[in-house]
Amino acid sequence: MKKNVLLIALLLCIGSLQAQDYLDIFKASFSTASLGNVDDENAETDVTNRNIELYMPIPITQKAVILAGFTYENTGLGNMYFNFDEPQYDFVDGSKSLIMTRLNLGVKINHGNRWSGTYVALPKLASDFSNLGSDDFQMGGLALLEKKYSGRKVLKFGAYVSSENFGMTITPIIGLWYKSKNNKFYVNATLPIRADANYSLTDAFSLGANLLTSVKSYNLSNERNSEFYVQEESIRLSAFAAYGFLNDMLTVRARFGFDTTDYGIYNKNQNSIVQVLTAQIGDERVRSNKEFAAAPFVGLDFIFRVGL
Repeated sequence: MKKNVLLIALLLCIGSLQAQDYLDIFKASFSTASLGNVDDENAETDVTNRNIELYMPIPITQKAVILAGFTYENTGLGNMYFNFDEPQYDFVDGSKSLIMTRLNLGVKINHGNRWSGTYVALPKLASDFSNLGSDDFQMGGLALLEKKYSGRKVLKFGAYVSSENFGMTITPIIGLWYKSKNNKFYVNATLPIRADANYSLTDAFSLGANLLTSVKSYNLSNERNSEFYVQEESIRLSAFAAYGFLNDMLTVRARFGFDTTDYGIYNKNQNSIVQVLTAQIGDERVRSNKEFAAAPFVGLDFIFRVGL
């Protein structure tokens, strides 16, 4: 994935970087795109992405809340091939799906003096789910400190770390939650992972922009492709229109945007790397497929939230 695209996306979102007065306890998303090939404009890979997130906060003291949740993501890939120097063949049999299931287990603690911390363990399975094994399991963690400056502004600082099939990814985090005095505009950003900017035109209807990024890997475990894994580097930047139902407890968002996701296929026997944001340390790997070209995408979100 082209590094300058990520830098441009981050700069755009830093300029529009919500102290959060609601909690999204359920979210279901669907998006679809046809990603091109940088070397062959006639070669396209149809990509569908389905994502479900569920969160349940459990208060244990006045200063501590247990955070429990579950994430399921299914990425369907069509017409994707690798080993281009040999006869081409489809990279998976059967479902052509990359699946990630993750537990989100942690705690949020009020440290006092307007500081709070969120600490989450993120064990996950990520593969084609053909023959589950140890290579499908990965472990991640998130630590995020928040400083509340007012009822309208909170700053965030932290890091996300995860073991992956390619080695390890380390993501420094900086973010902001801001809400305007008239309550019409808010921004909730945890960069570079995600960001939302939203402006309410009426009590129920709003327009906004959304950024979602990820760096993760999927083990290929079916017998034919068991020596390989897929490394996903994703940036999806979109504009959306949202409508709230049931006093905004249920929000439906229609999104249209630009998808720069790249799915690189590598042999497991190649060297391990450490990736910090887009910088890859010690990368001597050779890809087994061609780089993807960016394309427009459309998506739909269903969000169930409660006030705090």
